[in-house]
Amino acid sequence: MKTSQGIRIKSANEVDILRKAGKILSSIIVQLQGSLTSGMSTKDIDSKAEELIRRNKVTAAFKGYRGFPGVACVSVNDGVVHGIPGPRIINDGDIVSLDIGIIYEGYYSDTAVTVGIGNVSPEIRRLLDVTQGSLSRAIEQARVGNRLSDISFAVQSFVEMHGFSVVRDFVGHGIGQKLHEEPEIPNYGRAGQGPILAEGMVFAIEPMVNMGTHRTKVLSDGWTVVTEDGKPSAHFEHTIVITSNGPEILTKS
Repeated sequence: MKTSQGIRIKSANEVDILRKAGKILSSIIVQLQGSLTSGMSTKDIDSKAEELIRRNKVTAAFKGYRGFPGVACVSVNDGVVHGIPGPRIINDGDIVSLDIGIIYEGYYSDTAVTVGIGNVSPEIRRLLDVTQGSLSRAIEQARVGNRLSDISFAVQSFVEMHGFSVVRDFVGHGIGQKLHEEPEIPNYGRAGQGPILAEGMVFAIEPMVNMGTHRTKVLSDGWTVVTEDGKPSAHFEHTIVITSNGPEILTKS
């Protein structure tokens, strides 16, 4: 069923499939982030992700999607999102954003995490903590009767209170039988705007937070997005479902 705004409401059976998909994906990303060490290439990370996906007998959602060549988006330091895996070596003090999706029984699940490698600076650690905190606050707003922009406002207000900026060019989204469904979910905006949230809506909420300017640019490969000023960026994402008892995180580890 779709709402008047084109947002698909998932049935109890669909939510159960998405719940299983989320459990598998959360296991994959936990194992992947636990394998990260300095000296690895971003291609090594992608190969490990591919191995974990194959081992779990699910399908990689990103590989081949609109021509994307990797299983995972692997973005380093000033990389915001959509980093193509390759020869780049990760080093102590770097941060690595892992964004992964899978398909299970015809349904998509999507999650992301940013990991500090070795000894990261206190300011970078604060960036990670604030970005993750903004995701938690956004998810808390995913409740029956709230408005869509309550999610957006929760991210922006928390991030800017801590002196960081929210990426404007890339947003969260609905998810289900397609990787990207209605609605788009910006990480900025005024509260109390947009569609009323209802039970059975499934969203991928994903704050992308920059240490400096919110502005980004796409590199010549046509995919990799970096901050315009070269300062670090962090990215956290969960797939969630709105229930009568509040939000349920489907990709919770």
